[in-house]
Order: sequence, then structure tokens, then C-alpha cells
Amino acid sequence: MSRVHAHGAGSTSSHRWLAARDHARASDARMEIAIVAFDGFTDVDVFLPWDLLNRVDAPGWRVRIVADATTVTSIAGLPIATHGTLDDASRADAVVIASGPGLRAKLLEPAWLDALALDPSRQRIGSMCSGALVLAAKGLLRGARATTYPTQRERLAAMDVDVVEEPFVQQGHVATAAGCLAALDLVGWIIEELAGAEQREIVLRSVQPVGRGLGFDARPLPSRQYAVAR
Repeated sequence: MSRVHAHGAGSTSSHRWLAARDHARASDARMEIAIVAFDGFTDVDVFLPWDLLNRVDAPGWRVRIVADATTVTSIAGLPIATHGTLDDASRADAVVIASGPGLRAKLLEPAWLDALALDPSRQRIGSMCSGALVLAAKGLLRGARATTYPTQRERLAAMDVDVVEEPFVQQGHVATAAGCLAALDLVGWIIEELAGAEQREIVLRSVQPVGRGLGFDARPLPSRQYAVAR
């Protein structure tokens, strides 16, 4: 526990005021990250980004799973309650579009696409696997390099996209990832952009296999809530 060595009542009051001010600033500086899900989403494409993003220790950092329904069910049959609507994704600082067989139906719903108002001038926008089709449908990948799941490459290429066989492609504020574990690259990019390189390293270290990649050390996980719950 930190100690404040105050000299007199005035100094104590000053410290209290400063603490209250700093708390208010932290509360106001909210950073919203939205993961867009739907019925028939691939479990790992939602839950891996969800887990990684929730390890970030930054003022006002909040991660939400959003959809056009209050409950969505994964391809493995797991129903989950969502935290918000597609409008929340439109207001978020970063957006991750999940993947899964259920996305095919959503791509045929103009209302669903219209509700997902994305703006790379003020947002970091990324997709997992076939989620790149949503970005292409929104015109965010026109003429750009991008990646997607192998079975969707031809379809994405037909949408005026330069499709490459890479796990992660980032151009400006838009990024695409292919392969479930490429979420490490996508989420790492979002974390570094919004919370800094140190947070990115801490989060990725916490999930790397021991003795491989970035390695692993004994530092506590950045999120006290996660460390206690685990």
C-alpha cells in the first residue's frame, strides 16, 4: 500500500483532491474495444481476442462483445449474452470482426451491414479470417492487400482486394488476420496502437508457450481481476 507523508491538514486535503482528480480523469478516458459476433461465430475467433484484450491494464479500457441480438450462439453450440449493439461498435475505438459460418447470412443482410458504421479515420479496425469479407463489403479493402481464411480467398479477391497468403496484413488503421492463432498478431497490433508497446509485450508474454517466441517471465498479469480470477 502506498503511503502519503502529509505535513498538515492542508497537504492531506491536497493529496485527496489530486487523487480524486486522477480518478476522474481515468474514468473519463475510456477506451472502448468491440468484438462483433453473430449466430454461428467460430468460438476461438471471439474468445481468444476477448481473453487477450481483457489482459490490458490501461485507464478506462473496456472490451465488449456486440451483436444485433442480446444472445448469440457459437458454431460449437455455446450461447453467450452480448454486451451491446452494432451501434456500440460504430462508436468504439477499435473493432474486431469475428469469423464463422454464420457470417454468410449476415453478408446478405443490408440492414446488418448498414448498422455496422466503421470509420478508419478514428478507429482501429480488424477482422479474423472470413471477417475480412465484411470489411470488403464496407469498402475498406478496395484495392488493398488483405488476408483471409483459405476457403474465402477467391471470394475476397472478387471484391477488388489484393489477397495474400499471410497470417496478418495491416495497412493504415485497417488490418486482417487469417488463421485462429493469428489473433495474437491482430490483437497485439490493437493493443500497441491504443495502449502502447509495453502493454502489447506483457499481454503476449502471458500466453506464449514457455521457452518459445517472446518467452515468459514471472511478472504478474497486467489485469489484477484476471490474475485473481485465474
